[in-house]
Amino acid sequence: MAILKFPPVESADENGFIAIGGDLEVSSLVLAYRSGIFPWPHPGVKEIPWFSPDPRALLFFSELRIPKRLARYLRTAPFEIRFNERFEEVIEQCARSKNRKQLTWIRRDMRDAYLRLHQAGHAHSIEAYREGKLVGGLYGVAVGKAFAGESMFYHEPNASKAALLATINLLKDQGAEWLDCQMLTPHLEALGAREIPRADYIRLLKAALRLGELNFGPVS
Repeated sequence: MAILKFPPVESADENGFIAIGGDLEVSSLVLAYRSGIFPWPHPGVKEIPWFSPDPRALLFFSELRIPKRLARYLRTAPFEIRFNERFEEVIEQCARSKNRKQLTWIRRDMRDAYLRLHQAGHAHSIEAYREGKLVGGLYGVAVGKAFAGESMFYHEPNASKAALLATINLLKDQGAEWLDCQMLTPHLEALGAREIPRADYIRLLKAALRLGELNFGPVS
């Protein structure tokens, strides 16, 4: 049975934990993201923990910083960027990534749930290819004009960054002004991401939900 209601985000504890249990049905996940909440499984915990951290990490496009060396490299068009062609493989690659300990939370039930979310048109993959081979990418969830990046992977340097910047360009072209990073990492901070109070994030999210939907192209 799908979750019908989450507790108010203000009830989250100091770690952002807000609830445990429920399910990963499409309707539950969409409700969660529209509420500023996301699932974050932990090792040894069979039930699903839900989080709404305070502060929340966002990347405002007006504050984006692209290192000069990276900008020069990407101007050579080393990667072909595609959208939504190999979502299942992207999430599998993220789960296997050696760059971070992804296996602690991208469990099989999470992969299956986000594949269903993708098939329903809410989760999307952004993929970087070289000579037809998938070498990097990311996936995330769109609600309204808000996009929450979930995970990234790369097999070649800068491939995931190229996918991220392509995502930002797509979002900007469609009127979005920020990307939800959820939790701040050194990589994202280097690009200009910063933390804001959860209350400010919820206000931005509510505004983004009123602006229509993002279009990442057809789902394969």
